Amino acid sequence: MSNSVIKNCMTPREELPRQLVLSTGVIAWLVLILAWVLLAASDIVPDMFLPSPVQVFEAGVRLAENGTLMTHIWSSFKVVIIGFVISSAVAVPVGLLMGSFRIVQAFLEPLVNFIRYLPVTSFVPLFILWIGIGIEQRVTVIIFGVFFQQLVMISDVSRGVSKDLMQAAYTLGSSRRDVVMHVIAPASLPGVLDTLRVTIGWAWTYLVVAELVAASSGLGYISLKAMRGFQVDVIFLAIVIIGILGLITDQFFRILRARLSAWAS
Repeated sequence: MSNSVIKNCMTPREELPRQLVLSTGVIAWLVLILAWVLLAASDIVPDMFLPSPVQVFEAGVRLAENGTLMTHIWSSFKVVIIGFVISSAVAVPVGLLMGSFRIVQAFLEPLVNFIRYLPVTSFVPLFILWIGIGIEQRVTVIIFGVFFQQLVMISDVSRGVSKDLMQAAYTLGSSRRDVVMHVIAPASLPGVLDTLRVTIGWAWTYLVVAELVAASSGLGYISLKAMRGFQVDVIFLAIVIIGILGLITDQFFRILRARLSAWAS
């Protein structure tokens, strides 16, 4: 490694060679897996509480062979995506309005700030009573856990758009609607995509909450079922799969931001 590369590594926000970035990420994964293998092989944690990566992989193969693994993955993926899309479709325009118009902010912000601190888990029994135990209940948990956080974050993004851009648009004869649609919304796009990228992670987190109660399929469901049967390898399998799916959706929004708002990079 040359001195210039070493210097760049120690300089804040300095660009690094792509090969170095990729290899560093691979090393991080290898260190994590190696630590897992060593810890599982040691006597520090009993085998019944910490399965090895091989045991987790074998559990995945076992569930894949009997045809249930993909069913549970698809069930969870469907719940997260439906809930996240519904939440985002409403939160993005409303959040932009909150950040753009003080009257909308004054009306919604006190209520939103109150609701977003309420524990999602405490509403699960109510959702079951109100909605039932189908997929609608699980989707509602995702929406409730994500929507109000998205509103606050997107309104902050909208509020951060430079007033100079807005004044320049007014000077050129733009209407208020034009300013919102053609100035505030495009300028907020990078921040909105960053918000969606963060909150999709929260959606995967709330998935387990949604599926631990009154579910008949999904990764959260098999985790609870495995806990009752003390199948720790299946619990770890569900955790790993949720992490992988979350990483995939995270990369999707990372790529989407790079494509749609490369000018903000």
